[in-house]
Amino acid sequence: MQKQGVKTLYTPEERRRRDATKWTLVQGILAPVQFLVFLVSLGLVLNYLWTGDGFTAATVSIVIKTLVLYTIMVTGAIWEREVFGCYLFAPAFFWEDVFSFLVLALHTAYLVMLFFGLGSPRDQMLVALAAYATYVVNAAQFILKLRAARRDERLAATSAVDMSGSRA
Repeated sequence: MQKQGVKTLYTPEERRRRDATKWTLVQGILAPVQFLVFLVSLGLVLNYLWTGDGFTAATVSIVIKTLVLYTIMVTGAIWEREVFGCYLFAPAFFWEDVFSFLVLALHTAYLVMLFFGLGSPRDQMLVALAAYATYVVNAAQFILKLRAARRDERLAATSAVDMSGSRA
C-alpha cells in the first residue's frame, strides 16, 4: 500500500516481479563481489602509484573489476527488464542508470588506453582511479535505493497492520 504523498520505489506488481526473478539474487551476489574486487584493486592501484611497484597486479585487477562491472551491468539490465519492463532507464532507476554509463565509459576508457598503449602506466592508473571514484558514487546511489525499498516495505507492512488493527 502507498500512503498519500509518499512515492514508493516499486508498485506492488513490480515488487512481486522483483522478488520472483532469479536476477534479483544474481544482483545481490554480484554487488558485494564487485565491491570486494574493487577494494582489492584499489589497494593495488594505490600501491603502484605510491611505490611504482606492482603494475601487472594492478592492471590485472582493474581488468577483472571491469569485467565484473560489465557482468553486473548486463545482468542489471536484464533484472530491470523483468521488474520494470525496460532494459534501462526505468523511472525508478533513471539517474542510477545514467551515472552507470559514466562509470562504464571510464572503465572502458581505461581498457582502451591499456590495450592500445595510450598514455603512461601512471596515466592509465589515474583513469582507473577516476573510474573507481564514479563507481563509488554509483554504488552509493544503489545503496540508497536499497534503503528506500526497505523503507517502503516497512511502510507497507505498517499500513497493513494499521488497516487490519483498525477494524472493530
